[in-house]
Amino acid sequence: MTYESEHKENLALRRFPQIRTTISRISSIRVEQIGIAPYVLLAVLVLMVFPDAVAFAQPADAATTDAPTGAMRVFDHFIVKGGFITWFILVPLSVATVALTVEYSISIRRQTFVPPETYAIISESFNQQNYAEALRISDSDPSLLAAVIKTSLVESSNGYPAMERAMEESLEERSSRLMRKIEYLNVIGNISPMVGLFGTVYGMISLFASIREAGGMPEPARIADDISVALVTTFWGLLVAIPALSIFAIFRNRIDVLTAECAIAADRLLSPFKPGAQRSPQSRPQQSTSQQAVGQQTAAQ
Repeated sequence: MTYESEHKENLALRRFPQIRTTISRISSIRVEQIGIAPYVLLAVLVLMVFPDAVAFAQPADAATTDAPTGAMRVFDHFIVKGGFITWFILVPLSVATVALTVEYSISIRRQTFVPPETYAIISESFNQQNYAEALRISDSDPSLLAAVIKTSLVESSNGYPAMERAMEESLEERSSRLMRKIEYLNVIGNISPMVGLFGTVYGMISLFASIREAGGMPEPARIADDISVALVTTFWGLLVAIPALSIFAIFRNRIDVLTAECAIAADRLLSPFKPGAQRSPQSRPQQSTSQQAVGQQTAAQ
């Protein structure tokens, strides 16, 4: 085995422990916190490294041949042969897809939308008619439910219709912001096939240029290199686009479901403010008391 082949194999050997470490860190995140997204992320990682892993499991006989190992052949075919379009565009897009999936899995979950403890604390404050405390809690809590309750309480002096309208506007604004946030995955999923098609066209142009320069049929190795660029870029474009669009659909549906749950929870919390709410005299909030508490808290801020 030549020094260059041995050096490339050592680089491949160092790459696999990093992949195992990444997967182990992702697996350590509690499943109940982030739902199905970790499984999608793991599937993306497996799709990205599966060819190398399979080839690495079938090493060549180093004592009888100087040919590259199976892992290096696959790495050469699916990475090196893709040219600069694969190196500097498609591979970074795949890394960005994995990074965005991890970030969205942590930030877009039920605990950040409708945390049970926040719901219980605000509900207890309403039952005790301690509206200033409810406003303080909703102001300091980063969850979507707390933001909706805060917006509604600020409008309490204008009556329940104004509170309900403020709740709907807050939900719509936050939902739109989250949709714009995950739109990056949709953009990646849509442009990746286009970048792959660009690589295909570039490879075919290079092939015809080689034929012209050779004045006939060029060397087979030159033809193989140009065709490799055309096919590998298409391969990577689809490999990036399919998981990105699938994950985007998962998070879009999750936002819709969690936003609906937040709307139901907020409506249940604000039900004592509804005109004619069936509550006992001790537990029914008095509009003047709530207005005064909200006014004092707003002035204090």
